[in-house]
Amino acid sequence: MTGLIGEHTAKVDSKGRINFPSAFIRQLPEGAADKMVLKADIYKKCLILYTMEEWNRQTDIIKARTNSFNPKHAAFIRGFFKGTAEVKVDTGNRILIPANLADYAEIRKDVYLLGQDSKIEIWAKEVYDKEQISPEDFAKLAEEIMGGDLPLL
Repeated sequence: MTGLIGEHTAKVDSKGRINFPSAFIRQLPEGAADKMVLKADIYKKCLILYTMEEWNRQTDIIKARTNSFNPKHAAFIRGFFKGTAEVKVDTGNRILIPANLADYAEIRKDVYLLGQDSKIEIWAKEVYDKEQISPEDFAKLAEEIMGGDLPLL
């Protein structure tokens, strides 16, 4: 799948729907907007939107690395799948954010949608603004993660 890129803003309507940016629709494979998975992020108070193709890839990785008869693995599997919902882009180019997921991510009014290659993060504006790091801290993080003796591809 072609990588999803872009940063977009949207408003939540009275029914809990957000406008899905047309730029993202153009980047999705044909038919992908009809069946997607939305889930609570593991690390931050945001939501992750996957195409069904990417969701299946993620679940294949989990299946390959876990054993549901191991109690720790079962707890991880349960936690990973908690807070998931199947969604689609409707004819008005909107996505309905289920109430439990909106509550988790503190989504009320304004949201950011951030394309990140194989997924889209959806953040409440207020939460996203608090999570930003300074350009200097990002530079240090980039050096720590990407610097050093790693081979270039």
